[in-house]
Amino acid sequence: MQRSHTIYWHHAKPYRKEKDPEFSTFGGIHKKLNGNLSSLSFSGIIEKAQRILQQVAEIDCKYRNNETSLISRIYSEIVDLDSLDNIKTTPLPSYKTYELENRIDDYRQQITTNALHNLMRACVISADQLISGLSAKDLHEYIKFKNLNVLVEKALSLETNLFSYIQDCLTQFPPSERTTKQSQIAAQLSKVEDIAVLAGPAGCGKTKISLEWALLKNAQQIIWICPRVQVCQGLFDELISQDYFELSLPSIKIEINTGEFKFINRWENATPEGQHFSGDIVITTIDQIFSAIISHNKVNTLINVLDAHVVFDEFHEYVAMPAFNLLFAELVECKKSQGSLANTLLVSATPHYFFLNTVMEIQPEDIIEMPSFNPSKYSIEFKVFDEILQDESNPLYRVQSSNTIVISNTAQTAQKSFIHNQNIENAILLHSKFKKSDKHKLFDEVYESFKKNSTPKYNVLRAGPIVQASLNITSDYMVSELTTAENFLQRLGRLDRFGANSTPNIYSVAVPELIHQGKGTGAAARFLNRQYSFAATKAWYRFLQTEEIENQIIQLPTLYSLYRKFHETELAKQAMESDLLACFKQGVQLIKNKVVDPITIPPKKSTEKGRSKISKHSLRGENRFVQMAVCEVSQWPKIEFMNQYAYQPPVSDREQFDNLTAALDEIQGYGDSDRNLLAYMKSKHHNIIGGQKAFKDFILLNEARDPEFPVYLSYTPEGLDRVGGESSRHSYAVYYAVCDKQPIGAISIKQLTTNED
Repeated sequence: MQRSHTIYWHHAKPYRKEKDPEFSTFGGIHKKLNGNLSSLSFSGIIEKAQRILQQVAEIDCKYRNNETSLISRIYSEIVDLDSLDNIKTTPLPSYKTYELENRIDDYRQQITTNALHNLMRACVISADQLISGLSAKDLHEYIKFKNLNVLVEKALSLETNLFSYIQDCLTQFPPSERTTKQSQIAAQLSKVEDIAVLAGPAGCGKTKISLEWALLKNAQQIIWICPRVQVCQGLFDELISQDYFELSLPSIKIEINTGEFKFINRWENATPEGQHFSGDIVITTIDQIFSAIISHNKVNTLINVLDAHVVFDEFHEYVAMPAFNLLFAELVECKKSQGSLANTLLVSATPHYFFLNTVMEIQPEDIIEMPSFNPSKYSIEFKVFDEILQDESNPLYRVQSSNTIVISNTAQTAQKSFIHNQNIENAILLHSKFKKSDKHKLFDEVYESFKKNSTPKYNVLRAGPIVQASLNITSDYMVSELTTAENFLQRLGRLDRFGANSTPNIYSVAVPELIHQGKGTGAAARFLNRQYSFAATKAWYRFLQTEEIENQIIQLPTLYSLYRKFHETELAKQAMESDLLACFKQGVQLIKNKVVDPITIPPKKSTEKGRSKISKHSLRGENRFVQMAVCEVSQWPKIEFMNQYAYQPPVSDREQFDNLTAALDEIQGYGDSDRNLLAYMKSKHHNIIGGQKAFKDFILLNEARDPEFPVYLSYTPEGLDRVGGESSRHSYAVYYAVCDKQPIGAISIKQLTTNED
């Protein structure tokens, strides 16, 4: 099965406008081919193919000094057309073979099968490219002198000075008990046979341990794979800082390569064209790596990953991401197949033992735990609240004053609580619903104000989940909405991260009353359910109550011990299995809908303007570029609607838009016609902005993959005057809210004026 998949898919399919059912089976292919033969019969073609294979087998025997060749075993030496009847209706190999299952073990088998397909296909395509790049004379010489291995070694050889750069970097860390322990952990990790896992609590020095592991494994290149762009940003800043490689710049190449950022060593130093993935250390998102296993033209990326030392940072985030969890497991399985040459490290403070055991089959002895040297003491309190109320009774809305971080499960809660308290708190707001320039600026301001030994500009950070992992910030008090065990501990890692406080730190957990009662109703429960984490979150809360940890003085080692214990309970296993199977099923549908067969499309005249468009096959959900009017909420609940839009189109075709995106569900009102902003745009846009009226929704949505043609989620007062004035404003229109202190970001007018979720 693997051979037929590799042979069939080592070239992309030709593009065909109409789907022909005869191209879906072996019998159909034979019928098409036979019907187009003129001077040569099908039997004649088979005989010629057999002679070629026989000649190649003879060359192989001479090359290897063997009497027989494996090649001679893969084809029949007789022409038996009757055997075609046996495979007449056999379907051609699917590119990705995932089917809905009811057991994790069955998904595990599918992951292994797809990983093997990835490997064989990547090797065949890469070998094909190597040989095709040779002249007939050069190929003859390689075969004659039996040094085809040199060709492979040249392609894979990678010699750098990374070893010495890491050595120099590590000498900057002063000797201490913590440094010694980090070295011991790195040594243990380096001795793991294939896939090593570093379980390191917040602030334990996971970056340093990862580098020391790479040093011991004699790494020539590190590909550091992260789940989100924000994690890449934080890691890039960390590695180019004086704590790590600043003194070695520009000799060492630290590269960040995401869809949005492509720089080397400094944020202003763009990566030259053709030099992507050339850094000594390449920091990238998993999306960039997935292109190697879901497309045809970037298959060499998988060879690069197989050849490099790979660190999967914050890998626990993939567990509840549909399709990402399956494809991530595929990538790790590809590396695992290299055995002692796998050179792969999975890193997380919360390594999700259940996923590692059941999906990835990683043994407990390969999970190495770095103890915490953080002396901080914690007191955890649970604050049960009515989620409908948005006042002082709600911990997420309560006024804060000291060095505090408030983390909500949604951007919307962070936005609304910030607006409520904007004139009382010295706060900053960070979430995912900003335009690019605002997000970058606010990210930097948050880091500068809440980093180690900072001079705080702000006392309070109100944020969505965007800050819960790999952002090296700290606080003296934290409020967190109830969430999974993994997120619970990740967020806690931003509370007295550097062990500076002598008194216990309060970790206040906001628990929606309905979840406290064990119910699955309410906005919070519905959100967690959509995130495939409700069952696990409820189980974690029940576990903590059973352990009676509330208001005890507790330290990090005890908390992480409780985390391991939780993963061993039957209640947790059942809950996590339930969430994971639901997530896998959604992932299978995503892969079927989004991961299309590699197709060769006839070249068209280029109209490229140098701007990024949204792929039709993105696995991160259906998003579109959007535009919206600005509203001012400094005097909230009074709202002032401004005659300006969130961003202006760039003057040059080569410049990127400072834009936003929104989910298709949000644009179309989550199936509620009263909330559908796309339908509103279709009926009003041509009168407000101009141009021809769109007669089909799908036309607007298809155009909105291009930032030049966004979906409008709201209009300015001047625009609304052309269609009846303020009364014609859509009651669920989404605006880009701003206040005197900072931007608020994209938010529905309904959310600004009511307590509606």
